Amino acid sequence: MLSAVMAGTLLAVPALSGAAPAGSASTAKAVTTSAKANTPKPTVVLVHGAFADSSSWNAVTARLERQGYPVIGVANPLRGLADDSAYLSSILDTVPGPVVLVGHSYGGAVITDAATGHSNVKALVYVAAFAPDQGETGLSILGQYPGSRLPPALAVRPYPGGQDAYVNPADFRQVFAADVPAGKARLMAAGQRPVSLAAFAEPSTAPAWKSVPSWFLVAGSDRAIPPAAEQAMAHRAGSHTQVIQGASHAVLVSHPDATAHIIEAAAHATS
Repeated sequence: MLSAVMAGTLLAVPALSGAAPAGSASTAKAVTTSAKANTPKPTVVLVHGAFADSSSWNAVTARLERQGYPVIGVANPLRGLADDSAYLSSILDTVPGPVVLVGHSYGGAVITDAATGHSNVKALVYVAAFAPDQGETGLSILGQYPGSRLPPALAVRPYPGGQDAYVNPADFRQVFAADVPAGKARLMAAGQRPVSLAAFAEPSTAPAWKSVPSWFLVAGSDRAIPPAAEQAMAHRAGSHTQVIQGASHAVLVSHPDATAHIIEAAAHATS
């Protein structure tokens, strides 16, 4: 829709110029600039990862909404990569106009699969996230880049049809949110949403980052996904990359300004 609006605007300029007296180039430029200024901003769709929920985006959402962006915080089911991606894909089907699709942690794998086939997704933004290639799993990526403290910190509980993984509350701040105030980290640990263990072992499908421009926020002191893994995935995807030194895996909570800024950069570059 955005490209159609812009195309219509650009086609209208020569007609206006031709009908106006000589020297009206500034008028035509003003018309074009005004039309661009009135173009609706893309919808930002935020996808949380494992051991979190949509409230982890609250501070980022507030900043984006102040800048006029429509925002949808998706409740990621965390049941399995194929099911979660299908759920997100169904949401994307309902969003009119261009979309900037953002994923944190495991949510990066979900946006990687879900965006494929959606021409309205104009940019992908990975925030301390997995950006798998076809056939890769979360476990295989962590196996290539040692240093994650996540696996030994997991507590597993059965549910009908599978097993759920939680981060032990005693380990949560160290592993997930080391730069978040202790009281807030305790609340995050208590309210964490578990992920099905099967989700980390489920292979990714054709990655959208091969055809959609991407941005990557690397958490420099991430203890869940090693920073080396994030940087390697960003390089492979050709992402515009920013590294925040000292940032934990919960960088969207501890650095909401930087997170919002990289999302806005993606939106500006694709508008």
